[in-house]
Parts: sequence; structure tokens; C-alpha cells
Amino acid sequence: MRKVMAGLIFVLAAAGAQADPVRITAFGDSLVQGYGLPQGQGWVPQLQGWLDAQGEEVELINAGVSGDTTAGGAARIDWTLADTPDALIVALGGNDLLRGLAPEESRRNLTAIMEAAEAKALPVLLVGIQAPGNYGADFKESFDGIYPDLAARFDALLHPDSLAGIRAATGNDIQAAGAYLQDDGIHPNAEGVALNVAAIGPKVQQLIEQVAQ
Repeated sequence: MRKVMAGLIFVLAAAGAQADPVRITAFGDSLVQGYGLPQGQGWVPQLQGWLDAQGEEVELINAGVSGDTTAGGAARIDWTLADTPDALIVALGGNDLLRGLAPEESRRNLTAIMEAAEAKALPVLLVGIQAPGNYGADFKESFDGIYPDLAARFDALLHPDSLAGIRAATGNDIQAAGAYLQDDGIHPNAEGVALNVAAIGPKVQQLIEQVAQ
């Protein structure tokens, strides 16, 4: 009888135990940080809500810094990873574009970030951003190629466009996209964030699966 009771207690304890959630650091700029949005409406909390609705056991950590360039990211990646996340989302490059920085510089900085994650054996989801055409075809080709190249080199997951949700909803129509942007015409509003979150959500689920492997 004692053995039966002991076995029952063990089974009940095991059933009640819950695995720790997967901890993912979202490492980026103002698009990640939630610039200009009410609390709870930024990219990280909306993505957290999307993943919760899918039944994922995950905790997102907001490591977004408004105005951050890839150089700023490279400078702070080591102390960010000291928090020992299980995986990393890297979403940087928009401010490099706004400043017209050379694609070679952006590539070098993003490479340093990916190398730091590789040294920690962390699964990575790399989030790209598309260069506008006004910098010229050569610049656009060089910049846009950074993200697929690094994803292949470091065997990382790739989400090619951080604004994919808005682009899909508007057919890449600049005027139509305005409905999903804040007054500055750069940062998504809450509705735009929701579209972008729905677009990237399945990729984040793939990242969670990599942690579990």
C-alpha cells in the first residue's frame, strides 16, 4: 500500500510540474523596443500575446534600443547574452539605412553579433529589412544580401523583412501603408505591429522548436 501511495504521489507531482518557458531575447532597435506606442502595444508584448495564443511556453525579453545601429548592437551583444537566453532574435539595420551607412559596415557588425551568438551555441532568428531604392541599385543589392548571406553562413533562421506584414496587407503601396504607420511615417502603429507580428510569428515558433531539440 505504501508503494502504491508513493507511486501515486510521484505521478501527481510529475503531472503538476511545468517546464521552464523558453527564454528568447529580442535584440533590436526602436521597432523592437516599441517606440511611440502605448505600453503593451509594442512589438515584443504583441508577439508575446500571439505566441501565448498559440500555446507556446515562451518568455520574450525586450532588448530593443531606440536609435540603435548595427554598431551599437555589436557593442552591447556580449552583456546582453550574459543574461543567458535560450535563443536570440536579431532585428537591426533600419537605422543604418536611415543614416546611409555603407552596407559593408552593417555586414561587419551583424557578423560580430552572429559570431557572439554562435559562441554561446544559441539558435538565432535573423530579421532582415529591405533597403529603399533611392540609394541606388548597387547599394540595395549589397544591403539586402546581408541577411540571407549571414543566415546561411551561421545556419540561422531568416525572416527576410521586418515589415512583411504591412507589405502583404498593402501590396507594397506606400500610400496604403500610411494607415499602419505612426505620424513619423517610419514606425508602425499598433495595427501595423499586429500585422508584422502575425507575419513573423511562425518563424518564432520554429525558433522555439530549435531550442527544444
